[in-house]
Amino acid sequence: MCFVCGMENPAGLKLSFYESGPGEAQARWVAPDHFQGYPGVVHGGIVASLLDEVAGRAVMGGEKPRFMVTVTMEVKYRKPVPLGADLRLSGRVIKDRGRLAQVHAQLTLSDGSVAAEANVLLAHSPHSESDLSEADRLGWRVYPDDRPDD
Repeated sequence: MCFVCGMENPAGLKLSFYESGPGEAQARWVAPDHFQGYPGVVHGGIVASLLDEVAGRAVMGGEKPRFMVTVTMEVKYRKPVPLGADLRLSGRVIKDRGRLAQVHAQLTLSDGSVAAEANVLLAHSPHSESDLSEADRLGWRVYPDDRPDD
C-alpha cells in the first residue's frame, strides 16, 4: 500500500523503479490531473514524495536489497512540474557508510531540464531484516534495467 510504489494502492502513484547502475535508480511517470497543485502543475508534496522514493531506491538495488528511511531531505524546486508530461526520476548514492547514506535525487523533464532535486540522508531501517518474499508483488524492488533505450 505504499503511496508511491504500492501496486495495490488505488490512490497511489504505482511507480516501478529500475537499477541503472550500482547505487543508481530511475523511474518514469506521467502525472494524472488528480495530483494537481496549481492549475496544470503537479503538487509540490507529490514531487517531494517522488524524490524521496527514488532516493531510497538508489540504496535498495543490488543482490541484497535493504531498506533505509529518510532522516533529512532538502528539496530545491527549480521549475513547475507539468501534469501529463513524461517525467524522469533518478537517484544516485553519493556516500554510503552502511548505516547512513547520502543520495542525490532529481526529477527531469523530457527536454532534459531539472525541475526539482533533493539531497537526502538515509538511515538503516529495522525493515531491512523483513521478509522480502513478496517484494515483487508489493512493488518493493528495484528491477534491473533491461528496458530498451528511448
